[in-house]
Amino acid sequence: MDNRKRRRELSEDLRTKIVEKYQQSQGYKSISRDLDLPFSTVRNIIKRFATHGTEANLSGRGQKRKIDERLQRRIVQMVDKQPQTSSKEIQAVLQAQGASLSVRTIRQHLKEMKRCGRRPRRTPLLTQRQKKARLQFAKMYLSKPKSFWENVLWTDETKIELFGKAHHSTVYRKRNEAYKEKNIVPTVKYSGGSMMFWGCFAASGTGCLECVQGIMKSEDYQRILVRTVEPSVRKLGLCPRS
Repeated sequence: MDNRKRRRELSEDLRTKIVEKYQQSQGYKSISRDLDLPFSTVRNIIKRFATHGTEANLSGRGQKRKIDERLQRRIVQMVDKQPQTSSKEIQAVLQAQGASLSVRTIRQHLKEMKRCGRRPRRTPLLTQRQKKARLQFAKMYLSKPKSFWENVLWTDETKIELFGKAHHSTVYRKRNEAYKEKNIVPTVKYSGGSMMFWGCFAASGTGCLECVQGIMKSEDYQRILVRTVEPSVRKLGLCPRS
């Protein structure tokens, strides 16, 4: 058994030397010993030269792709239409259509097509009417100057799951498409097994933080605003508007 160290890729000069030695009537074993190369490597290079007239590697070597362009387009269409389709579900659909692919191969080709698996962003569940109202509200403030926004106090609540999220899912999407409607997971507030916090901030820093006990009702929210907004405005140096 040949215990010499195998090389992954031989230089062009070394390949040429193998052929030259062979043309000088030197045998495989002698060339292998002189150049410290495996016998099989010497034999393969000489056979390639005899058959194809070149000692260089031939094009088209390696394992053939399992996915042609048509199949790749089909996979991409599936995740573009429904981004939360898992690679196992894609595999099952393709298998039913006579195409046998591994989950790993499907993921690799999705990545090549810039559809990487990511966690879906969680956003509030809104009706079409609410979405329209929010868009109109946002348009009202498009032309406001920087000084206006520097004097704004932003407030929000967040829910933290005590034992992690109950369910993880993946979406296959392009970059900068995190908040497209088909790529998000709608959420609703005030479910159990979690803690709720209220906080505020402005351009100059953070304001007060409140831990909400139990389920927050309208009266609880109003009391939080009474307790925290004015102290936060003073702390952050904001100018109260009349």
